[in-house]
Amino acid sequence: MFITDESYSIDPSIGLNEREATLYRWVARNERLERDRAARELGLDREEIDAALASLTGMGLLKADSEDPARLRPVDPDLVGAVVTGRLESVIRTQQAELHHIRERFSDLRGHYMDSLSHASADVEVVPRLEEVRAALNRASTECTEEMLTSQPGGQRDPAVLQEALGRDTDMLARGVRMRTLYHHTARFNGPSQAYVATVSALGAEYRTVHQLFGRLIVFDRKIAFVPDQGDSWGAVVVREPSLVQYLCEVFEQTWSVAEPFSDAAVDGLELVAKDIDRTIVRLLAAGFKDETIARRTGMSLRTARKHIADIMETLGAESRFQAGALAARSGLIGPEHFGAGES
Repeated sequence: MFITDESYSIDPSIGLNEREATLYRWVARNERLERDRAARELGLDREEIDAALASLTGMGLLKADSEDPARLRPVDPDLVGAVVTGRLESVIRTQQAELHHIRERFSDLRGHYMDSLSHASADVEVVPRLEEVRAALNRASTECTEEMLTSQPGGQRDPAVLQEALGRDTDMLARGVRMRTLYHHTARFNGPSQAYVATVSALGAEYRTVHQLFGRLIVFDRKIAFVPDQGDSWGAVVVREPSLVQYLCEVFEQTWSVAEPFSDAAVDGLELVAKDIDRTIVRLLAAGFKDETIARRTGMSLRTARKHIADIMETLGAESRFQAGALAARSGLIGPEHFGAGES
């Protein structure tokens, strides 16, 4: 049975409050407790003195002299502390043993789980919760020996997530694993992403960016792939079926072949990069894609994408998406083949 909170919680009476510590110091100096004098000198009332004394004697920090009960003898606090902490350490050891036992029981099931993966139905596995996805990714990265391919859509990367990934990626690179990652071009404007890429690139990782990405993807050793679960659950679908994994790798390689090396937007020239992004948005507008799709494909937030769209339409003097596409094609911003080929 796993130890409950009640069985290992620390007794609030363990340890000293300031009033008790003050009285202990006073007795150590005077060797005799005169309650009225102690109360007067310490600024306490008799009830507080009595409560502190009861606590100190109860813990064994003060001991009455056998011949003169009014005379109190301080006891070495290290000895008392050793007794108290010894009990706590015993509880902790018991807890650790129980934790080890629980891990072993779960580990015993691992073999049965791996056997189940030999069945065709286990070639695609849904991992519904974010915590389990992280655990599965950590395990796969630990077992990876040759290559990791990653597609990370979106222009904004959470610094906390990047910090968590740094140790994992550093370990993989130290083992000789080749790491390649695709970002949206908009990631060039993100300071945390710039710093992370600079750090990990120096260790051998490779990064490229594109205007449009096919979606989030992580592949380890071309044997196991992680793709997002549908909806907003932050779950994942784990793919082990060789043909599906190979197909996902080919999608990655096609995008990688036309992607550009990651660079700081300021290095390339902010205006040049911004114009390049605007041309992509114009092509998507001309193809009839909705705002949500444009935002997702360019790695922007919906609000940022809509601002770009409004600025582009104002610059072109367009009153509708159809007109924006026509004006863009007429001005040479996009080719005529991009006009009118997308969603409604």
